[in-house]
Amino acid sequence: QGQLVESGGGLVQAGGSLRLSCAASGRTFSGYSMGWFRQAPGQEREFVAAITSTGSSTQYTGSVKGRFTVSRDNAQNTVFLEMNSLKPEDTAVYYCAASPRMTGWAPEYDYWGQGTQVTVSS
Repeated sequence: QGQLVESGGGLVQAGGSLRLSCAASGRTFSGYSMGWFRQAPGQEREFVAAITSTGSSTQYTGSVKGRFTVSRDNAQNTVFLEMNSLKPEDTAVYYCAASPRMTGWAPEYDYWGQGTQVTVSS
């Protein structure tokens, strides 16, 4: 049974940067596409970014394009989300997840981490 563990969240001022990591254990996820989602209080979980198993293709939601970058290191079984120019509206719990294919639809993801809190102050 595979596990995903996110880290790197925290409190940052608007305009700042954070780098989230998602470490996989228990199995290899090199054959899976990986996604990042976020959920703010009182809101539904929303898609943020995804990357194919080889890292050859990525996908982003419109509000983070040009500011966030998703990448992966299959040798380390780790996925990253580099977040720059952070805004207060980016405040949420961020989750990584694994899916057989790259998609922005949460039900297609089979494995989920526990989440890491990102808070952006104005």
